[in-house]
Amino acid sequence: MKNIYIIISVLIVSGCGNSKKLSQNTDEKIKLITLDPGHFHAALVQKSMYPDVDSNVYVYASKGDDLNSYLGLIKKYNSDPENPTAWNEIVYTEDDFLEKMLAEKKGNVVVLAGNNLKKINYIDQSINGGLNVLSDKPMAIDKTGFETLKTAFEKAADKHLLLYDIMTERYEITSVLQKEFSQLPEVFGSLERGTLEHPAVTKESVHHFYKKVSGNTLTRPYWFFDVNEQGEGIVDVTTHLVDLVQWGCFPEQILDYKKDIEITAAKRWSTDLTLEQFSDITKLNTFPASLNKDIKNNLLKVYANGEINYVLKGVHVKVLVKWNYKAPEGTSDTHYSIMRGTKSNLIIRQAEEQKYKPELYIEPVNEKNQVFKNALISKVKGLQKKYPGIDIVDTEKGWQVVIPGKYKEGHEAHFARVTENFLSYIKAGALPKWEVPNMIAKYFTTTSALELARQNRE
Repeated sequence: MKNIYIIISVLIVSGCGNSKKLSQNTDEKIKLITLDPGHFHAALVQKSMYPDVDSNVYVYASKGDDLNSYLGLIKKYNSDPENPTAWNEIVYTEDDFLEKMLAEKKGNVVVLAGNNLKKINYIDQSINGGLNVLSDKPMAIDKTGFETLKTAFEKAADKHLLLYDIMTERYEITSVLQKEFSQLPEVFGSLERGTLEHPAVTKESVHHFYKKVSGNTLTRPYWFFDVNEQGEGIVDVTTHLVDLVQWGCFPEQILDYKKDIEITAAKRWSTDLTLEQFSDITKLNTFPASLNKDIKNNLLKVYANGEINYVLKGVHVKVLVKWNYKAPEGTSDTHYSIMRGTKSNLIIRQAEEQKYKPELYIEPVNEKNQVFKNALISKVKGLQKKYPGIDIVDTEKGWQVVIPGKYKEGHEAHFARVTENFLSYIKAGALPKWEVPNMIAKYFTTTSALELARQNRE
């Protein structure tokens, strides 16, 4: 079959707002490859420009709605009136797109965000082909994928390549400050050990299938609702939650998945969608045949919900994710997180009282008193050198951390922060020593929990 390339013309505007000027030395530029984009996260990596990254992006994918959605977002970012990007999308759409990508090697970093069943093979093939990989989560959705992922990390090390997943929640300011305060013994004390019934750390996340991205209603591909392809909720969004636990409770410590993790309980349950709801999200008028296995009583049962109870280095942890069809009017996704210390609890709330914006609270274990308040004020002054403008205000049970708006970038902006960090690792030639073993520990946790949960009925 004849090779066909589609050159997507872009809008290049002089004086591109805050866009950063690319290096003129092409030998130093990093060149991006986007492989089979099927999730809007692939485009969010390109919502910003980066120094020393070539503006030409080589895209290898099948023709269809997934590719069109990705290109549509890139076009929107290129024409943004305030901060336009200048990406040139060079797209190959023949059936042999994966083989073509590996043969041509037009870039040196593969960006993956799409079908999670295919993703682990794309990771493996890209590493085999000598390409670095920046992958959306989850990189593995079952035990078979986990074993392939471990091997991919070994190959990457042998080939001096980097394989990294996109953990945007590490850049959410409330999570950042929760971690900072947990490292202050005068305020937090030490991390409790907890029990199965009363964990020391709990993280809960509620999401919605019907949502807006970059101002437009998101159309999801039908396979997003096939857990064999997308993965169940217990191995999908929980990836972020498990990562935050590791990153926040044991910062920069190497975890051994064989010794440090014990799964104590896990469960899964479905979100049931009507055909009308499914159509609103996918724009399809019928359920595809591949979803028939999940349809009961005319409802599509999507196992998007899960709970994991586990022990990490002696600390009892619970993570929970829920997916609903659509947020009630005036509401939004929510996040709840608590780290229990011997002196205080650090709590992130994002409910109606917080106007569905995450806020951080410090609540002493014992009664509020002036001694604790003085210690807290002293430590806040210290943190203000690193985070100018933060402060605290009294609440009934403790204090709320006042966070200036400049730190509240939002989820979409966090993709640029992850990418910037990854690019710095590429230039340095290595990830921090703890990142790879802790990614392995993370995916061991999620895939092991899935196995346990599937042993039980809904």
